[in-house]
Amino acid sequence: MFTNDEQAAVYKAIYNRRDIRSFLPDPISKEVLQRILDAAHHAPSVGFMQPWSFIVVSSQEIKNRLAWAADKERRALAIHYEGGKENKFLSLKVEGLKEAPYTICVTCDPTRGGSHVLGRNSIPETDILSTACAIQNMWLAACAEGLAMGWVSFYKKNDIRDILDIPPHVEPIALMSVGYTDQYPDKPILELANWEKRRSKDDLIFEDKWGKK
Repeated sequence: MFTNDEQAAVYKAIYNRRDIRSFLPDPISKEVLQRILDAAHHAPSVGFMQPWSFIVVSSQEIKNRLAWAADKERRALAIHYEGGKENKFLSLKVEGLKEAPYTICVTCDPTRGGSHVLGRNSIPETDILSTACAIQNMWLAACAEGLAMGWVSFYKKNDIRDILDIPPHVEPIALMSVGYTDQYPDKPILELANWEKRRSKDDLIFEDKWGKK
């Protein structure tokens, strides 16, 4: 059982976690880094396949190359947006990849556990879904540690494979910058930028069948 204070702490991390783009150069202790990685590794996974791996990047040269790959794709994607949204999209920072003391590449190995993993036989995407659980665990742990994280999800996978020597069958799912920040907003950055508003929960919950309130 959780005490009331413990419950409040869990919900505080859930509601206050943010996707951050600006980081301070302050170092992160190895102990804190290991705690957030351990939290990620204790995520649930379908069939207990544990498909994730974590490449912890501290080399400035490699971080610069990752930022190059992300910025290249960001500029390519901008053609899909018009007017103000294009400008807002172009203004999203990838400098966080270079600023943060660490960038963690979270990968997914779809072969881990062999060809007969419970659950994956029916729904192959459960390996990526399990990896997403690890990312969320890591993100919430980082928030609880007073750290900020930023998820960069636009890049060509083969660029990241080449930069980090990732085998061709392994999927680079996310680049997570982690560090301290002095710019931690009370709402998501894209919400503050009027990119999108939070949808009403009541519109998303149905009873028994789709669309039934």
